[in-house]
Amino acid sequence: MRYFIRKNLRRLSALFILAAIALAGVAADRGSPAEAKVMLMKAVAHYRAVGRHQALADFTAQKPPFRDRDLYVVCIDRELRVSANGAFPDNVYVPADILKAANGEGVGTVAWRLTGTMGQAMVRYRWVNPATHRMEWKIGYFARVGEDVCGVGVYSPE
Repeated sequence: MRYFIRKNLRRLSALFILAAIALAGVAADRGSPAEAKVMLMKAVAHYRAVGRHQALADFTAQKPPFRDRDLYVVCIDRELRVSANGAFPDNVYVPADILKAANGEGVGTVAWRLTGTMGQAMVRYRWVNPATHRMEWKIGYFARVGEDVCGVGVYSPE
């Protein structure tokens, strides 16, 4: 009996270890809110250092440090058009208000309004996750910089 219990305990322990490793791998595929905020700070600093034209090109080029797993930089201009998109470059010049915030307003409008008042904003909306290719809820952290509002979002499957 002891042998049976010990043998099954080892198998059960091994199963738990494998499950923990698998879950850690899934979590590692997603950026965290802290990582999104750090990427946004780097993007704002880069925009100020190299200027608007170069920064927008760099953000859209999908290169680190402005693209990491499902984290990427997106910027919106004064006309509420996407001026940079580090995951979906074909969306540059597309109206940002096609995306709707959780409250039903356009994401571009909300981001511009809130960053105009507070300098920074947090907006919740649904968008395609480039890592999973599924529509997911996303929280975007935005900051006004130069002629644009730039942001980095975190996807949440809930």
